[in-house]
Amino acid sequence: MNSLLNKEPVKRAEKAIKAFNSNLEIICLEKTARTAQDAATALGCNVGAIVKSLLFKTEDNFILCLVSGDKRCSLNKLKNIFNFKDVSMAHPDEVKKITGYTIGGVSPVGHLNKLKIYIDNNLERFTTIFAELGTQTAYLK
Repeated sequence: MNSLLNKEPVKRAEKAIKAFNSNLEIICLEKTARTAQDAATALGCNVGAIVKSLLFKTEDNFILCLVSGDKRCSLNKLKNIFNFKDVSMAHPDEVKKITGYTIGGVSPVGHLNKLKIYIDNNLERFTTIFAELGTQTAYLK
């Protein structure tokens, strides 16, 4: 078994996702994927099929946006859609504290704190998507 799968963040994400669907597959990459393009190349998929988990700070809370790898998340659009006065990218320390994951390895599930999660409908273009599973080298298919 890959030692990466024994790390606490990966185990936490795996437990959360397996509770949802035990048939989902975990893939361990040989090298770290620092970008969505790196992950897509390693996984042999379209960059849009990579899920970017982005934490944003609002005036009084945090939200997580799951965004297609070939798209960007507009702060102005978030403000308008959700009627926020202020929204910004969360600081790396906040990401770790709120989600329990380090930037670049944020899983869409298994967070330390309850979060509202919003999913980019651009991901519907793909029959298979890949999301980080607590590290830059473990992905969920």
